[in-house]
Amino acid sequence: MAVPNNSAYEKCHIWNFSTIGGVKRVHLESGDDLVNLPSLDPKLWTALSCPVHGLEIDQRTLELIDSDNDGQIRVPEVIAAVTWILSVLKNPDDLLKQEGALPLSAINVECETGKTLLGSATIILKNLGLEDNTVITAEETSDTARIFAASRFNGDGVITADTPQDPDLVIALNDIMKCVGSVPDRSGKDGIDETLLKNFGDQCVAYQSWYDRIELDRASILPFGEETETALQLYLALKAKVDDFFIRCQLAAFDPASAAMLNLQASRVESITAKDLSACLDEIATYPIAKIEANNVLPLVNGINPAWEKTLAGFKKTIADVLFAKRETLTENEWNSIGTTFAAYQRWKDGKEGGQTDSLGIARVREMLFQDYAGRLQALIAQDKALESEANGIILVDKLVRYYRDLFTVLKNFVTFFDFYHAGTKGIFQAGTLYIDQRSCDLCIKVTDMTKHNAMVSYSGMYLLYCECISRATNETMKIVAALTNGDIDNLVVGRNALFYDRKGRDWDATVIKIVDNPISIRQAFFSPYRKVSRFIEAQVNKVAAAEDEKVSSGAKKGIENLPLHDDDPKVKKVPSVPFDVGKFVGIFAAIGLALGAIGSVLASFVAGFLGLVWWKMPFAFAGVFLLISGPSMIMAFLKLRKRNLAPILDANGWAINARVTLNIPFGNSLTLLAELPKGAKINLNDPFTQKKKPLLPVLLILGVVAGIVLFLLWKYQFIHLHY
Repeated sequence: MAVPNNSAYEKCHIWNFSTIGGVKRVHLESGDDLVNLPSLDPKLWTALSCPVHGLEIDQRTLELIDSDNDGQIRVPEVIAAVTWILSVLKNPDDLLKQEGALPLSAINVECETGKTLLGSATIILKNLGLEDNTVITAEETSDTARIFAASRFNGDGVITADTPQDPDLVIALNDIMKCVGSVPDRSGKDGIDETLLKNFGDQCVAYQSWYDRIELDRASILPFGEETETALQLYLALKAKVDDFFIRCQLAAFDPASAAMLNLQASRVESITAKDLSACLDEIATYPIAKIEANNVLPLVNGINPAWEKTLAGFKKTIADVLFAKRETLTENEWNSIGTTFAAYQRWKDGKEGGQTDSLGIARVREMLFQDYAGRLQALIAQDKALESEANGIILVDKLVRYYRDLFTVLKNFVTFFDFYHAGTKGIFQAGTLYIDQRSCDLCIKVTDMTKHNAMVSYSGMYLLYCECISRATNETMKIVAALTNGDIDNLVVGRNALFYDRKGRDWDATVIKIVDNPISIRQAFFSPYRKVSRFIEAQVNKVAAAEDEKVSSGAKKGIENLPLHDDDPKVKKVPSVPFDVGKFVGIFAAIGLALGAIGSVLASFVAGFLGLVWWKMPFAFAGVFLLISGPSMIMAFLKLRKRNLAPILDANGWAINARVTLNIPFGNSLTLLAELPKGAKINLNDPFTQKKKPLLPVLLILGVVAGIVLFLLWKYQFIHLHY
């Protein structure tokens, strides 16, 4: 879809722009602005693409805008949506109201589409029992089950059991669904469409054709008539057991001595004699079907394994009596000949067609074809499809109502980022609020692709907390990234727990899983060098202390292990005592003295230089020292804070951001709010757990230092004279 570029609009329409977030952004203030939106150069749009999923707006609206269903909304699709809705509204300014209810009077009936939409909206309200309403909402248009529930035909090409008025057709339709399945119609009921009906008809024709083959050779295919399938199953049930019987008899003929072993072993019978034999039929069924003797025949009446008597009786009645005129035994050759009897039937059965209708039986299939139920149901489907245009109009009303309510919100978060930069509103990408370390962070965004975030977020220049969130109510999980733009970072570490509230007010347990470190404020940057030095000193002290503790512990352990049990133990090696080396210790103390002297000299030089200043220069000297230490950190922080940019984070979530989305210091402070006491709150400063202080010594020390400085200054400027 090409991006429209109407030069005529460019010449006549006057756009209003403001600098917001360091970028000139267009104002969408009137319906005239929306009418001329196709002429606005896409280079001036804040976003060129955004995802359909994961945003704080009705997803169905975004899916309707996404005309190519690729999961992304682009500039041409936004323009197409605006152009369509403005063509069916009387007043373009109505779109700026963002109202949830669409007045029917707002629809432009001067165009054919508007006239159709008004008629469809009236039908919707009538079907819902709201025919007196003058407005319609998305909640009503989305309830398709109720809208189409009372209608025989709804234009979707699917008929249900409520569609036919002939009871025989209703039965036929249920039979069809039982055989070939069903599809839901717009009311949510199960039914059939043209595809399923055609499939059923083809299955019926194939099934009847397959069954008609019997008439060509009934005697071969059905040697036992209608009982042929039953006879086949009885034969198959006995085949393995009878084949085993004849093989055992052949072995007994080959070696008469093996007959006893091939028959039932007494030990197996002994194992079940003490039990209820009626409960042991499964065990008995494993015994031979009859007594094993050389060249024996298969008995059909007497001498049969009790577990096989019933099956063999059915076999005799259904098969043996038909083929062998009520014989009481069968030879092996006679048994083997039975298998060939089923050959033609088996070939016919293997060539079965139309199997989906098998459950109906041939009589019902022939009735369905003779009564032409498929053709009569096809006529009902055609009647339903004839109302497709009207029904689609009903569906189109849902699109109209959702656009009327949501489309301007989309524009404010796509063409411009008005909702993000405007106080009191949030952008559709803001997922909720994170509470952590006595602050609330409003700039929280769902993370859809952590790999992309890892690659992109370093360019944002923001201090970011990545959190894993779990809803205890629904067991859902998600990842969010929260931007901290105010406060300090002393207590923020990976693993800290927090609480996240989404835009619907639901709470989620949050745990910090990753931190992207960047400056938060100038104040934090000022103290950063001192904190780093403090942490370094603390780490070194802990390291030295730990090393000394380990040294002392290991030395003591070693000394205890080497301690002799007796002074005269010959195994203990006598270590001569080392005399005290005075010179060595004098050298060490001399080195320490020189180091302290050097440090003292440097400090004395600084103090002397400071005290040599005119009194009014002394504060500037203090300030200079602080600036020398903190200045570089503050300058770097200032430069980074001016360049904080939300665009890389949104890009990692699938957006295509066309302009910088900067967060200056004042705006950043508004996105992260620190804890404040309520106005007029009373504070009790008497903390019962505060360490009791003894201020006398510090006060005397401070007074002595102040007195010394005052006396020095009086002497320096010759207000007093000292005599030696």
